[in-house]
Amino acid sequence: MHGNSLLDAIRKYQFYAVELNLFLDNFPHDEKATRDYELVSHRLNCLINKYEHEYGPLTNFGSSFKNNPEKWVNQPWPWESYK
Repeated sequence: MHGNSLLDAIRKYQFYAVELNLFLDNFPHDEKATRDYELVSHRLNCLINKYEHEYGPLTNFGSSFKNNPEKWVNQPWPWESYK
């Protein structure tokens, strides 16, 4: 998957996670929504890890992939290359 495609998928899964979280605020015992939230959260984390491994960090403050620190300066920032 190309970097821009990964960013699009990350955005979609972030939206899904927020919407499911809001739903669960109102219906905390909904088992299907809970399972969906767990699946969406897992998939979102996998997509973020894949992007950071291949293209560099999306975040800082200790939560980003640390094995490629040179990508902080050697790759364009996500907003610089997204069109």
